[in-house]
Amino acid sequence: MQIRLLHGAAIAPYIDDLARLRLTVFREFPYLYDGSPEYEADYLAAYARSGRSLVVLAMDEDKVVGASTGLPLVDVAPEFQEPFVAQGRDPASVYYFGESVVLPPYRGQGLGVRFFIERESYAHKLAEFDYCAFCAVERPGVHPRRPADYKPLHGFWRNRGFLHDPSLRTRYAWRDLDEQESSDKLMSFWLKELPL
Repeated sequence: MQIRLLHGAAIAPYIDDLARLRLTVFREFPYLYDGSPEYEADYLAAYARSGRSLVVLAMDEDKVVGASTGLPLVDVAPEFQEPFVAQGRDPASVYYFGESVVLPPYRGQGLGVRFFIERESYAHKLAEFDYCAFCAVERPGVHPRRPADYKPLHGFWRNRGFLHDPSLRTRYAWRDLDEQESSDKLMSFWLKELPL
């Protein structure tokens, strides 16, 4: 397996691959995302436009089998900045981790850890940020589509040094697999202070 680190415009040639990966993985619980390639291309274009973005690609030969993204929070949709602004926190001090997605056959091989290491290392190298943060959807424990063997990633995230801050919450809309229209989903943030 090969790991590639891409920034800014170098991400553009991989947008279709990243879109397919996101559409595949995010159909699973807890996201249950029923998205479109057009929306994905628009969403991912923000990473290609940002001069301080990072995409970590996991490649098996020429196939993208996993990816992880990051960019400054100020380059992200306003819904993700607003909880910080509401608390008087400067969004410019936060490097935002978008997603980590891996196809099922490639899970459990250390890619998740590698993705966090690469993104934190890059954010630290930029020397402009006090925190790394990401947002995760909150689903009820009794959700009808929750698989019996589902294990939340909270322990993994804590082991990476991230702390859940339920006071930092937002709502973001997408269409679930069983929905006709998009609906708001509750999401909350996990944060990690970057070393000086």
